[in-house]
Amino acid sequence: MKVLVDTGVWSLAFRRKKLQPAEQPIVQQLQTLILDGNACMIGVIRQEILSGIKHPAQYDKLKGRLQAFDDLVVTQQDHELAAAMFNTCRSNGVQGSHIDFLICAVAHHANVPIFAVDGDFVQYAPYLPITLYPVKRI
Repeated sequence: MKVLVDTGVWSLAFRRKKLQPAEQPIVQQLQTLILDGNACMIGVIRQEILSGIKHPAQYDKLKGRLQAFDDLVVTQQDHELAAAMFNTCRSNGVQGSHIDFLICAVAHHANVPIFAVDGDFVQYAPYLPITLYPVKRI
């Protein structure tokens, strides 16, 4: 089963130098998804992961590692659905970023769960037709 992996999970695995004990199972989950060929992303997630890296050599190294992962296709319908999802959540008092709602829309259209470690997607889930990948915690 393919899983759309959010920026925070990728960052734990590829940008964090030292993991906290509670973060180790999350990185192990990502490693399993990668080894099984089930981890995927979209272009804006790739952009977020690569943004803010100060040293060109580190940027190039991470960019090279991420090239192993294809992006799910993002369509006009995904952008329209993302806007509708933004409006739905906002009308229910839930705020979120445009990128988060694009992730939700792509995941919905691709029928894949979202693997995220921040609480934002948990807040969206009651109002949107998305599935969250279960995060293992210790």
